[in-house]
Amino acid sequence: MSWKGWCKVTAKDLVEKFGLQAVAGEKGLGRSVKSGYCGDLLSDVMANAPEGCVWLTIQSHQNIIAVAVLREMACIVITGGHTPDTDTIDKAGNEGIPLLLWPGSAYTLAGSIFSAGIK
Repeated sequence: MSWKGWCKVTAKDLVEKFGLQAVAGEKGLGRSVKSGYCGDLLSDVMANAPEGCVWLTIQSHQNIIAVAVLREMACIVITGGHTPDTDTIDKAGNEGIPLLLWPGSAYTLAGSIFSAGIK
């Protein structure tokens, strides 16, 4: 199933389609996903990630939440089996940023999201 032609894809749609685990920010699962961004260097992400993106990263510390808020992202996916600490989960919940987990590589998930129609 492709999302090509859909009016709105949400973070919840990503969870359901790709089997992502939501660990925080459930109140933000209705956020629209307009594009994607992959990166682990926070300064690069702050400078280049587009508004409304799904961000794929291996970073799992609190600063990722601040970057997501700054760039008005739809959600964050922590890839590669990395897991956030309690403070990061709490901050994501407080900010309403969906924090999702993916056990596989960012490369694999990015390709799947792209193929589904999120450019």
